[in-house]
Amino acid sequence: MRRLGLVPYLMTAPANTLVGLFILLPAACVLALSFMQSSYGLAVTFVGLENYTKLLHDRYFWRSALNTFIVVNAIVYLELLLALGLTGVMPPPGPLCRIIISIIILPYAVSEVVGVLIIKYMFDPGAGVIAYWLHALGLPELAWTTRPGDALVLVILLTVWLHMPFTFLIVYTARLGLPAELYEAARTDGAGAWQRFRHVTLPLLMPAILVAVAFRYIFAFRLFPEVWLLTQGGPARQTEVLAVYLYKCAFRYYDFGLASATAWAMVILSLLIAAPYFRSMHRRRFDSAR
Repeated sequence: MRRLGLVPYLMTAPANTLVGLFILLPAACVLALSFMQSSYGLAVTFVGLENYTKLLHDRYFWRSALNTFIVVNAIVYLELLLALGLTGVMPPPGPLCRIIISIIILPYAVSEVVGVLIIKYMFDPGAGVIAYWLHALGLPELAWTTRPGDALVLVILLTVWLHMPFTFLIVYTARLGLPAELYEAARTDGAGAWQRFRHVTLPLLMPAILVAVAFRYIFAFRLFPEVWLLTQGGPARQTEVLAVYLYKCAFRYYDFGLASATAWAMVILSLLIAAPYFRSMHRRRFDSAR
């Protein structure tokens, strides 16, 4: 086999340089700052693990972590269920299929800020059109301005609407690549629609599902604009998520060391949540290569 020498390293050097400058270097600086006491007008001093100790004893941090855990899990699995459901009922490729896909991915064309403001006014308890129709139909209203639980439900619905196209595109693209012969054989053996989905579609889609879930966990863990523009973590910091907690530490209380520690806590927690999915993908890849 011909040796390539330095050619692969030279070809990947520009991308690796960008990753180092814009990801690894800032991450290292934030990690160093997490061991410091830093604020406006104060000298930066080394405090060791004091910022992490503060996090562990701060009830607002644990509340925001719990809110993040609940909201992120609801978002990820609702998106997955919707993506699987839509994939199962999609018509064969053609004009109608293209129109439906365009409608499904339409939220990707909407800015998060614009989308949040639209939903905010539509669900406004006093003047929102959706709030009006919920009241007219006798359905329970989402009093998200006063009830923290309702506010988190609205955050979940809004985030699913904005980001479900990501999961759908991954799952649907994988579904298009499944061989039709397997479904014909399953029909010949008398398998119904549910049996074909359970024993043919779902196992074959599992690698794509794992990829979608892992990436959505990492992205959803950084949830910020939906919560900030709706409630700013209120009332009484009951709807804070970790990204909002970090923002307040840095730009409201000017505790940059604590904010940096929060950032690294978020990185560690998101990796711990996503690790089982990456491990499963790794194991499946090597099992299939045997």
